[in-house]
Amino acid sequence: MSNPQNLQYSKEHEWLTEADADGVSTVGITEHAAGALGDIVYVDLPSVGDTVTAGETCGELESTKSVSDLYSPATGEVVAVNQDVIDEPALVNSAAFAGGWLFKLKVTDTDDLLSADEYTAFTAG
Repeated sequence: MSNPQNLQYSKEHEWLTEADADGVSTVGITEHAAGALGDIVYVDLPSVGDTVTAGETCGELESTKSVSDLYSPATGEVVAVNQDVIDEPALVNSAAFAGGWLFKLKVTDTDDLLSADEYTAFTAG
């Protein structure tokens, strides 16, 4: 499993894209997290308009094994949620870095995020 170099990562296993021209980033969970959770059967995401805070819980992911908190890797306002993942939670397992993204965030601040190489080393240790 390789972690895309163009993303930043949290120690809670979320990823964040660089902000686009409008200051919006996309958030998801890593393949490492999706694999550890097992088959995801339900997602509880923040709503559009919600403010989330870096490092704090903003939702849940339920798998056949357990329920895991979802943490925001950045502070900002939720501007979109991935309805496809709500309708088909298994997308998080099959396309963690693509169609399985969770929400889009107008970022105002980020937590201490890791590069792809730092995250790979973190999960290997």
